[in-house]
Amino acid sequence: MTAIPFSALFALSWAALSVSPWLSVLLSVVNAAFVVRLFMIQHDCGHGALFRHRRWNDWGGRIIGVLTLTPYAVWRRTHAIHHATTGNLDRRGAGDIPTLTVAEYRAKPLVHRALYRLVRHPAFLFGIVPFYSFFLQNRLPTGLMRSGWRYWASALGTDAAILTTLAILYVLGGVPVLLFVYLPMMLLAASTGMWLFYVQHQFEETSWDPDTEWSVQAAAIHGSSHYVLPPILRWITANIGVHHVHHLASRVPFYRLPEVLRDHAELADIGRLTLRDSLGSARLTLWDETGRRLVSFSEARKLTPPSQHATPCLPHNPGDDPHDSFQYFRSIEYGPRPFQGQGKEENQGSRAGHARGDPRR
Repeated sequence: MTAIPFSALFALSWAALSVSPWLSVLLSVVNAAFVVRLFMIQHDCGHGALFRHRRWNDWGGRIIGVLTLTPYAVWRRTHAIHHATTGNLDRRGAGDIPTLTVAEYRAKPLVHRALYRLVRHPAFLFGIVPFYSFFLQNRLPTGLMRSGWRYWASALGTDAAILTTLAILYVLGGVPVLLFVYLPMMLLAASTGMWLFYVQHQFEETSWDPDTEWSVQAAAIHGSSHYVLPPILRWITANIGVHHVHHLASRVPFYRLPEVLRDHAELADIGRLTLRDSLGSARLTLWDETGRRLVSFSEARKLTPPSQHATPCLPHNPGDDPHDSFQYFRSIEYGPRPFQGQGKEENQGSRAGHARGDPRR
């Protein structure tokens, strides 16, 4: 369903070069939506959620990785770390948007504060960072260089496939195909992906806790948003906006996330973020540990530094909120739907495995 319109639009954009390069760019920009969806499908492969067989997930992820400029094994590992550490103040850095607390920011030298402001500026976050991440950083197993040969094989193998693809495009269509058909599509898709990742965890009512008070369930449901999008955008983004549910149960495939919301209506309003709300999230930059919310630089300036006599805001207690329970996902089957031709016995076995739940990240 995704590969066909992607290929058709790519061909149309290429053919449009004979009419106008700007028509090609326009079609290329539209095709960026399908690249975003392909990345989300690769994302589900990395969680073992798209297919019942791991081999199918792995090969699907590897092939799509050539189109998304993302080495599958490297991304799968770093993304698993993200799931295991999101919202943990003592384990920041793996797949996170750089986030300081108000107190940490105030304690930084002027130069460091200026650099942090630069890094958190929307033009930098959604312009420079996506290009660096997808076009440059992904060419090596960044963060995993000493973690074994498989990550090098993933990165360099993907690089070789990308170079082969670009060489074929150049031989067949020359520089115009790369400049007007390929590049705009990939740049916009990268920026869109960065925006989606940002709003999934960077919103006012998100959750950050020190390691001693952190739990994966509380971080999942309170530190991840429910990004409410129009139907067409939900399809393009493969329901990734239902991110709190995804972090609770990462083995649920994207097409079944709406079923979880349907069956557990109490989840719909947790971390709810509309398209309009999300635009305001771009100005939020610092975590206020006392007020337990993400604030802007201007809001942080108005905050009174905490004193020893101040009454602290208590950290989130997972036991206080029934929504933090992972239990109700253990007894419900939301696994990948079987393809026709799979045996009844195999399907029953797979359903049993998914019914038990899989907290792996």
